Amino acid sequence: MKRLFALVGKNISYSFSRAYFAEKFKKEHISDAEYVNFDLNCIGELPQKLQENPNIQGMNVTIPYKKEIISMLAKLDPISEQIGAVNTIKITKKGLVGYNTDHFGFSESLKPFLEQQHTKALILGTGGASNAVAYALKMLGISFRFVSRNPKMGQFSYADLSPQIIGKYKIIINCTPLGTFPNVEDFPPIPYQFLTSEHLLYDLIYNPEKTIFLQKGEKKNATIINGRKMLELQAEKAWEIWNTNPDED
Repeated sequence: MKRLFALVGKNISYSFSRAYFAEKFKKEHISDAEYVNFDLNCIGELPQKLQENPNIQGMNVTIPYKKEIISMLAKLDPISEQIGAVNTIKITKKGLVGYNTDHFGFSESLKPFLEQQHTKALILGTGGASNAVAYALKMLGISFRFVSRNPKMGQFSYADLSPQIIGKYKIIINCTPLGTFPNVEDFPPIPYQFLTSEHLLYDLIYNPEKTIFLQKGEKKNATIINGRKMLELQAEKAWEIWNTNPDED
């Protein structure tokens, strides 16, 4: 029986992960592994799935379950605990162990583009992915503020984004789903007219390749990055976790 790996999420037929791992297994001649989707209506359906698939060894987790799944884990890696979200699970004899590889994927894909003016960042959105981005920025020594439709203390609202704020925060990261296929006409409501060639716009979305958020940045000669490289890096990190020290579990 092949070793099984899966993506846990909701409405994930479009998923990057399944196609990525299928291609990886083919390219690297990994014939003893298979990757499938666990498309769940609620996280409560997961135990049944695990029971039906005793050969499962690892899972990726995507929206909307990155936070919800924590209550089902036997153990949480310290970084995931700080982030408060899990996107990778290793199945061990002692139960499910949660990790977060999003912060690694984001950090490593951002580093090559950083310049001396990139010392402050705006994080658009406050979901599970934004926590991983915040952790990565902290590790890189970049200060940040969240931007939210319903701001809490210390966060900006979209209406707060003045020319001065946009001028000060030279990195802007879209962690919202605005602009994801099929709703490609959507984009975060920031004042794009104040962007310059010194800005760096990063969109966690990878489909479409160039969202309107990124197109608007490009028109202002800002550096633009989509989420594709981040996903590839976090997927490889997950594979490493699943295949490291199985005897220690």
